[in-house]
Amino acid sequence: MSTVPNLTGKKVAIVAMGKSHDQYIYSQLFSYSVDEVWAINAMSGIIFHDRVFMMDPASRFLDTDDAGSQTGIMKSILLGEHEVPIYTCELDERCKGLVEYPLEEVINSIKSTYLNNTAAYAVAFAYAANVSELYLYGLDYSYTNFSHFAESGRACTEHLLAKCSNKGMKVVISGTSSLLDNNVSEEKKLYGYHRLKDPMVMKNEHGVFKKYKYSEIKDKIEKPNINNPVEPYKI
Repeated sequence: MSTVPNLTGKKVAIVAMGKSHDQYIYSQLFSYSVDEVWAINAMSGIIFHDRVFMMDPASRFLDTDDAGSQTGIMKSILLGEHEVPIYTCELDERCKGLVEYPLEEVINSIKSTYLNNTAAYAVAFAYAANVSELYLYGLDYSYTNFSHFAESGRACTEHLLAKCSNKGMKVVISGTSSLLDNNVSEEKKLYGYHRLKDPMVMKNEHGVFKKYKYSEIKDKIEKPNINNPVEPYKI
C-alpha cells in the first residue's frame, strides 16, 4: 500500500530557510495560492504548512545543540501539538506527528539514492507524488554577495529538479534564488556567449527555445518580482 499521496494536478510550494523564502511571504500578501505548502525544518515554526520535512532525527534537536540557533525553535515544534505530518528518518516517542519518510517507495520512483539534504528529499517526494506544479522558495544554497559561503546539496537538488522537469512537472523558482542560476540575468546565462559584446540569449516561445541577440529583446525579458517568480528553462 502506497504511503505517498497522489497529488496529480496539484500545485505545491516548498519553503526552505534560505533568504529567498521572503518571496513566499510576499506572495501570500498578494493572495497567491497553491494546494499544499511543505515546510523545511524550522520554517514549520514560521508559516502555515501542510507537511514538514525534517530528515535529521528528532534527537539532534532534543538531545544536542548541534543545530545551533535552530535548536530552540525545533524543540518547540517537535514537543508541541503538531497536526500535520513531519517526515523524518526515525520515530521518537517524545514527538507527536512524526512520520517515517517513505524511503523505499520514493527511491524506487526516482531510481536514485542521491539524497544529501532535506530539501532534496522533499523534491523527491514531489516527484513520487506526481505533483503537477512545484514552486520553490528559500532553496538558495549560495549567495552572490557572500562568495565565501555555500551550503552543500545544491547539485543534488538540481539533479532531482531535472528529473521533475523531464517528467513534465512545471518547476518555478523564486526570482532571487541561485538555484538553477535563476538569479543570473539572461544575458549572462549562456557561458561563452555571455562574453560577446551583444550576448546571445534564449527565449521560450510556446515551448520552443529561439536564440536572439540580447539587444533585440532586452526590453521584453521578464524581470523577477515577488508576484511572478521566474520559471527556469526546461532541462
